Amino acid sequence: MSTTDEPDLGLWKYSDSLGSLPDEYSDLDEDERDRRIQDAKDELEYEVVILGHNYQRETVTRHADFLGDSLELSRRAADADAPYVVFCGVTFMAETADVVTDDSQSVILPSMEASCPMAGMAEDIQVDGAWNELTSVVPPEDVVPVTYVNSYASLKATTAENGGACCTSSNATEVFEWALDRGEKILFTPDRHLADNTLHDLGYTEDDYVIWDPWKPELGGNKEEEIEDATFLLWEGFCQVHERFTVEDVETTRERDPDVNVIVHPECRREVVEAADISGSTSEIIDEVESAEPGSSWAIGTEIHLTKRLARENPDKDVYGLCADECSDCNAMRQIDPDFLLYALESLVDGDVVNEIEVDEDDAEKAETAIQRMFDV
Repeated sequence: MSTTDEPDLGLWKYSDSLGSLPDEYSDLDEDERDRRIQDAKDELEYEVVILGHNYQRETVTRHADFLGDSLELSRRAADADAPYVVFCGVTFMAETADVVTDDSQSVILPSMEASCPMAGMAEDIQVDGAWNELTSVVPPEDVVPVTYVNSYASLKATTAENGGACCTSSNATEVFEWALDRGEKILFTPDRHLADNTLHDLGYTEDDYVIWDPWKPELGGNKEEEIEDATFLLWEGFCQVHERFTVEDVETTRERDPDVNVIVHPECRREVVEAADISGSTSEIIDEVESAEPGSSWAIGTEIHLTKRLARENPDKDVYGLCADECSDCNAMRQIDPDFLLYALESLVDGDVVNEIEVDEDDAEKAETAIQRMFDV
């Protein structure tokens, strides 16, 4: 197969931009690096806006103009007048920002190696093949695809083409209800755990879904009658951070701290969500902790750098991770090193745009449709 015949996989579509950091940016003193980042921001002034995801390290977020989850930051990007949007997150987030910003704006990802493993578990070429198999068993009008925003733009485009919508972790229930008003079944990609927790919130059980494993031959490893009987078809994908939390973590934490409030992200396994006191998106986790009573204790089941930030910002409460730091550290987010941020900013000062994220025009138009349907729910 020639390279021109190879599929455009999201994991590798920006591989031409992968590369090591120039030597001059390696091993910088923290004070010098911070000073140079601020100098670059001052020189660029209103030409750049820096967006920092909640899961980024403090050495990155201290330089951000706005902090938030992927959807909040995409809204910030859409509202920005700056010609350059530097997105300190992972690839799919920067893609979404590129979809919702004007053509005149450039979206920059400081390091192209910041690629979310979960997004890579559901490439549109895989989902397109699964859709063809699925609709050979049940009528296509009976199935509505729903795609988590934690996905590549090309998958969002495929979702829109087949009449579906995107969702976030905070509005998945509403989007599921929207989809079930339009069809008898939902094909959900890429996070099986978010879908599992959402369908249970709607009153369904494990008897109402099957797992679609793209690596198994024929119908994702299911029989035709299982597909016909299922209301939900859940893609075999997951967040490598949130899947690490266990019921044992919850039990051990409660033994050590009987008064603790355990709050976890809905990307965690179903049994962990059931064992916790509260489940919520990153924004909901932040709101719960910030509004909590002084002196209260909180064990958080999500990426460790958000937990550490909440601990810093809420010194009147005891805030800590549900498991050890190394258990909940996102390696993809960690690729956004402050040295890469400095490199991207000083390149802009010199008139060079490095590590630009550009979504195919046709994919961008369709992906925006899937995102807009989510907003309209």
